[in-house]
Amino acid sequence: MNKVAFGNRSGLSVFPVSIGAMRLPEDMIESVELIRYAIDSGLIYIDISRCYGEAELKVGRALRDGYRKKVILSTKSSPWVRKIQPSDDGSADSILRRIEESLLRLDVDCLDFYQIWSIFNEDNWNLATSKGGMLEGIKKARDRGLVRHIGITTHERPEDIMRHLPECDWMESILLSYNLMQRSYEPVITMAHELGIGTIVMNPCGGGKFAGHSPVFMKIASAVGAGSVADLAIRYVNSNPNVDTLLCGIAKKSDVADTIASVERSKFTREQIDVINQALDELSREKFCTGCKYCLPCPADIDIPAILNLVYEDRILGFRATAVDNYKNIKVKADACIKCGQCEAKCTQKISIIDELAAAHKAYNVKE
Repeated sequence: MNKVAFGNRSGLSVFPVSIGAMRLPEDMIESVELIRYAIDSGLIYIDISRCYGEAELKVGRALRDGYRKKVILSTKSSPWVRKIQPSDDGSADSILRRIEESLLRLDVDCLDFYQIWSIFNEDNWNLATSKGGMLEGIKKARDRGLVRHIGITTHERPEDIMRHLPECDWMESILLSYNLMQRSYEPVITMAHELGIGTIVMNPCGGGKFAGHSPVFMKIASAVGAGSVADLAIRYVNSNPNVDTLLCGIAKKSDVADTIASVERSKFTREQIDVINQALDELSREKFCTGCKYCLPCPADIDIPAILNLVYEDRILGFRATAVDNYKNIKVKADACIKCGQCEAKCTQKISIIDELAAAHKAYNVKE
């Protein structure tokens, strides 16, 4: 892999593949070995969060013995995703507290990036950027030498993001979803790149969905010379000239090796992209769950992502028998839904979860 400029505001360079630290192994030793393997392989940008379980602790341990100097370290938080303490209110003082805590957990003196995490809507944006808010706190941390650069991650409507971007001279990176079935942020990526903001893609494989075999997508892959559905997905994202780097959610060494192998293959031509887009346009445009789990916990203890994944396998890929079979293993069935709506308010893909749960139970709760 060859390095590319990470926008032009930060002055940094990255490789096309970076570390997503959300799905690290449970075992600390295994995690440290995996993180170092990824860094040694060229994945130098690390995306992490205070709320990814023990991920900060695992990354911090991996960055000892000289590895800290090799990476661009980024972490994030926001009170609307998860409060660490009841006092987390989006104020400058509360985010400074979170930054200081992350520095201790990661065992480092300075973060390369601190991101405002998962801006869903205008209320989030206003809370983060208003006087005395999160942005002000991150800037104070930067003035103290605790943070070098500032970024955001977002699931807000593309048109709203694009309205804000020209005004954000402080923004040096933006992380958002983009993949075969989530293309709505393509114009956002283009605008951010033109403004010199580093662009990072999460969910290039749809939260892992494109890692499996699908006859539907394999047909598309074969048409453009991709070796697998995952190869198709990674090369599709990497072929966008406005994407600086994509996150590889590492859980095992093959995640790293396979993603790098796809990136090192030739990028798709404009003609091949047209073939892919035409095929995708012919598929259902219905949004699907990426498994981010922001909808959890559910008051009724329903594993919402697991059930929505069955809907995806059935409706989009045609695996009805598999969906019915796997529904038997779901402990709390979808009919336990109390229709409170909490999950829909948090869903990054804006799925009508209540309706989907009802339909799933009706379709998959087959009596033998």
